[in-house]
Amino acid sequence: DEQLDLDDGRWEDIHVVTGALKLFLRELPEPLVPFSHFDKFIAAIKIQDPSLRGRCIRDLVLSLPPAHHDTMKVLFRHLCRVVEHKEENRMSVQSVAIVFGPTLLRPASEEASMAMHMVFQNQVVEHILNHYGYIF
Repeated sequence: DEQLDLDDGRWEDIHVVTGALKLFLRELPEPLVPFSHFDKFIAAIKIQDPSLRGRCIRDLVLSLPPAHHDTMKVLFRHLCRVVEHKEENRMSVQSVAIVFGPTLLRPASEEASMAMHMVFQNQVVEHILNHYGYIF
């Protein structure tokens, strides 16, 4: 219910805005990719056949609850626009995936294999960014 004045000078620093977005997403009771889908996305990104992997990830995104799917569509559309300006902002697909992967996609419980998961979390985000048009 808080009213924000985006013309306020404190919102001019893109790092503040990005940090606020990441904090919002991190503090959701369940991540944008629900816990129930985490292992499915990790398994999908490990599929060796590129076309099968692409279909599987698209089908998983389509199977998300509507609020998650619709939010993901808008967020990834924006992140694709960020990547389009990578020459100015130095945010390549890989950079965006590293920044947002662990926030958007995380297991219900932290485990010892967290570092290994992080690689796959980033790959899932990178895949969705690279294939946004096909997925959405």
